[in-house]
Amino acid sequence: MSLIKSISGIRGTIGGNTGDNLTPIDTVKFAAAYGTWLKAQSDKKSLKVVVGRDARISGKMIMELTMQTLVGLGIEVIDIGLSTTPTVEIAVPKEQADGGIILTASHNPKQWNALKLLNSKGEFLDAQAGARILEIAEKEEYHFADVDDLGKITSLKNYIDKHIEEVLALNLVDAEKVQQKKFKVVVDAVNSSGGIAIPPLLEKMGVEVIKLYCEPNGHFPHNPEPLKEHLGDICKLVQEEQADFGIVVDPDVDRLAFIDETGEMFGEEYTLVACADYVLSKTPGNTVSNLSSSRALRDVTEKHHGKYQASAVGEVNVVTLMKESDAVIGGEGNGGIIYPESHYGRDSLVGTALFLTFLAENGMKVSELRKSYPAYFMSKNKIELTPDLDVDGILKAVEQKYASENVSTVDGVKIDFPENWVHLRKSNTEPIIRIYTEAKSQKQADELAQRMIAEIKEIAG
Repeated sequence: MSLIKSISGIRGTIGGNTGDNLTPIDTVKFAAAYGTWLKAQSDKKSLKVVVGRDARISGKMIMELTMQTLVGLGIEVIDIGLSTTPTVEIAVPKEQADGGIILTASHNPKQWNALKLLNSKGEFLDAQAGARILEIAEKEEYHFADVDDLGKITSLKNYIDKHIEEVLALNLVDAEKVQQKKFKVVVDAVNSSGGIAIPPLLEKMGVEVIKLYCEPNGHFPHNPEPLKEHLGDICKLVQEEQADFGIVVDPDVDRLAFIDETGEMFGEEYTLVACADYVLSKTPGNTVSNLSSSRALRDVTEKHHGKYQASAVGEVNVVTLMKESDAVIGGEGNGGIIYPESHYGRDSLVGTALFLTFLAENGMKVSELRKSYPAYFMSKNKIELTPDLDVDGILKAVEQKYASENVSTVDGVKIDFPENWVHLRKSNTEPIIRIYTEAKSQKQADELAQRMIAEIKEIAG
């Protein structure tokens, strides 16, 4: 089992020994460290934190521990209950809160959970803040409130409805136009909170919804990462129902993937490409994604006479570069849409509404839309880490071997060859090295990935 402490939060498996897993004690320590950090940032007498969770089996337990720890620090808690990551992100500024916590391990299997931490803008903390919170937890520098100064918990359970209304109010979302098309859509929400967010949004836009795994009970019916190898059921159901397309979200609803009307993957990388194509056609400007994302976004951005830039992997890095470059849309190639007109966070509700409006406007089938974009193919692989594996040494050796190529070391090692690329980096959320490749055919992408895996194993001995 595992406990991963990083600047982006704490993530681990439930059960086992303290310090090795996400136990109740580890949860309390990290929540206390976050609350202590928040109090040090402010001279306000009372602070407020929004807390929400996905539908994981451990969610209720982790949430109660987190909220009561904040109460013990004298912090007021706004409990929005079963929710999505983007819903918590929009709730923080709407409630004029000082921060937020989302209890979710995102795409990880059901035995995992995590505390993801937000600032007063509803955005993920930067590296400096994250490092300080880890230091507070390590040194146990907490000071809890006296009995007369304890915090309180206020429950607000309608925030997904508020989120949906905000999405429908966006200038580039046209629910009436979508309603006229009478779309039929299958939704796979992997039995998490997407099941109470995506279908209601679709229904408000006049879409007929076929629900698959939309009961938020935390029993994931398949691996929750929205990759092709995990999505056989929805691909089949889209065909059987003769639906216009399918929608897949991860447990906390910040990753979005589409299935076309033939039951084929639209391509997780192309979620951002399609949404950007629509947004740029209406509001020309710049875009940002991370180094592991497809070149297709660059191509679409340049088609609309904008400038594309790539950041290090991690939502906070994408957001920082988006603000610096005044990007009109950005995100990550894992299906994460960041649309600043709404908020600076990956949001599958926003992505869904933009995509539907785009389809309603252009009259294309989803498969036709996919064929209109440059054909790139990705291969996503990983190598499990062992204690004796010198990751930094391996990446340095790869960098030196390919020094004559276009190499970036902003985040791990990315090698841009003329016709393809490979990105090697240590994951922030799992004990693995991620190996992403992209080429103009799936065969070439897979072959490049296998070649790099073989080279890494040779370097590692």
